[in-house]
Amino acid sequence: MSNNDTIRHSDFSLSQARSIVGHLFKLRPEIYWCDFLLSYIVGIFCFQQVRGGNLLVPHQGFTGTWSQTFCFFVSSLLFYRCGLFIHEVVHHRNGKLPVFRVVWNLLCGIPFLTPSFVYYMHIDHHRRAHYGTKRDGEYMPMTHRSPWFMLFYLSWSFMIPLVVVARFLVLSPIAWISPAFRKWIHNRCSSMVMDPSYIRPLPTKRTLQTIRLQEACCFLWIVGLIVVPPLFLDRWAIPFAVHAYLMSVTIVFLNSIRTLGSHRWQNEGGEMSFVQQLEDSVNYPHAPILSEIWGPVGTRYHALHHLFPTMPYHSLGRAHRLLMANLPADSVYRQTVARSLTSNLIDLVRTVLSRNSEKSPNHQQPYLHSAQS
Repeated sequence: MSNNDTIRHSDFSLSQARSIVGHLFKLRPEIYWCDFLLSYIVGIFCFQQVRGGNLLVPHQGFTGTWSQTFCFFVSSLLFYRCGLFIHEVVHHRNGKLPVFRVVWNLLCGIPFLTPSFVYYMHIDHHRRAHYGTKRDGEYMPMTHRSPWFMLFYLSWSFMIPLVVVARFLVLSPIAWISPAFRKWIHNRCSSMVMDPSYIRPLPTKRTLQTIRLQEACCFLWIVGLIVVPPLFLDRWAIPFAVHAYLMSVTIVFLNSIRTLGSHRWQNEGGEMSFVQQLEDSVNYPHAPILSEIWGPVGTRYHALHHLFPTMPYHSLGRAHRLLMANLPADSVYRQTVARSLTSNLIDLVRTVLSRNSEKSPNHQQPYLHSAQS
């Protein structure tokens, strides 16, 4: 790091930034309820239009109509939005949203097999000593990996829905009867992360009770989907399963794209300063409608969220505008703004290709030849 970088980092004032947006930390539950329930209800309606009715009627299959295709993507986007409320649920576990947390798990977390416990470790992503290290399951040194690794990462979207079903249908019951397996499954198979080598710390007894309850609900939900249709409706739920899988792949893929755009992935694994973490994160204030589609519930303001993790999502847009209007012209915060998700992803790919080119033997050969001569 250069001396100029050190001076610039030390000049950034967190207290100054907080004084500008300090009045925006009040959480408004009514916004959470209206946003989530409206998205959920419209999502359910579009989901039913795709299948040709509610869960009691046979699935109509793929008809090839524009209306069915449109409703498929609308329902996927709305359920994607509903699912990302898990981010708010985890950040506000201190009693601010007790009923909302329960309702979200019942309507979304359990049916989508993403109960809130799988995201508890997200808080570690915000710890200064954890960010970008092996203790941070939500970070990988993308710019220091092979260019193919990003495609490999995106390909997980096709496997994750199947793995999650196996996690709750098969592995959960084994964990209930085997303490040793419980430890392994918690360490390795209980976190919504991007690093497959991440080892989650063991939970407290109270947290373990919550995990077991949510696991049981997910298990019963899957068993119900398997058993109820043939017993009471005289058919198997295979068309529903195919529909759910395709929708899940769409949601996970979109979330993976969003995740790639949330950081610049410059760290190689060591600890970073607070300001370095801020510089490594990205905000997308432009094209608000499009950005809100792929980065809903405040996730498009990821750098700002790292600056103030407890600020409710509905305040992030206004907070960003105030900071841009009041912080010094040379503030490091201004470097977090990206033109668009597409442009930032292109920059990411270029960085990866450039660094891999520098590491290649063909690139290094001239220097070796010069040294030998």
